[in-house]
Amino acid sequence: MTRGLYTAYTGMYNEQKRLDIISNNLANSATIGYKEEQVTSQAFKEMLTYKIRDRSNGFVDEPIGRMSLGVKIGETYTDYTQGSFKVTGNKLDLALEGTGFFNIEYASKSRNASTKYTRDGSFSINNEGMLVTEDGDYLLGENGRIQIPSGAEVVVDELGNVYADEQLVDKIKLSDFEDYNYLKKFGENLYTAVDGATEKTGDGKVRQGYLEMSNINVISEMVEMITVSRAYESSQKVVQTMDSSLEKAVNLGKL
Repeated sequence: MTRGLYTAYTGMYNEQKRLDIISNNLANSATIGYKEEQVTSQAFKEMLTYKIRDRSNGFVDEPIGRMSLGVKIGETYTDYTQGSFKVTGNKLDLALEGTGFFNIEYASKSRNASTKYTRDGSFSINNEGMLVTEDGDYLLGENGRIQIPSGAEVVVDELGNVYADEQLVDKIKLSDFEDYNYLKKFGENLYTAVDGATEKTGDGKVRQGYLEMSNINVISEMVEMITVSRAYESSQKVVQTMDSSLEKAVNLGKL
């Protein structure tokens, strides 16, 4: 019976983790370029159970079958499908149609620079004339940081070529990866490549004056949240039923 309590607990714990992920998706439904996180569930490995020193069987250990230890989170993964485009009319807003990521020069608190990746194309020009993200990190081109002459009109074609007053300045560097399982969310809407990642040239088309929104379907997430809540309540009722049964068994033993 105590095994039933544990199994119900694993169900509650699993649903709580799923609810955390859904809540994070909903919180980022309006985040530019955000990619939905999803989760799978799986059972713990089954255990072969035995009768130990059973008097009815001459003190012989005897297998009586297999027992499940409940459910657990199997895998948390990211859905990289493209989100919808929003028209902004801002010439420094860029969206990627297809695969690939913008390359960003990220500076840590200790001022160590490293390359990160993003689908968030909301850029601006800083005081130095460089194209930067909302957090001040530099957008990278084929030749490094992209500098725009003061007051110049910026035009970006679908190949990522950046023109200032009709003069070619640089080409935006786009990167893609053979396996997205080697990408990890870094924070600030950025991704970082981990050991084993194989980088290749991104073939996405750049759309000027657009932003790619998140790929979150709010209605689907809300429905999933209700489903998870109901599953959590079911496991909770199992715990309450087990607790009541144990209480009756203890009281019966006192008689």
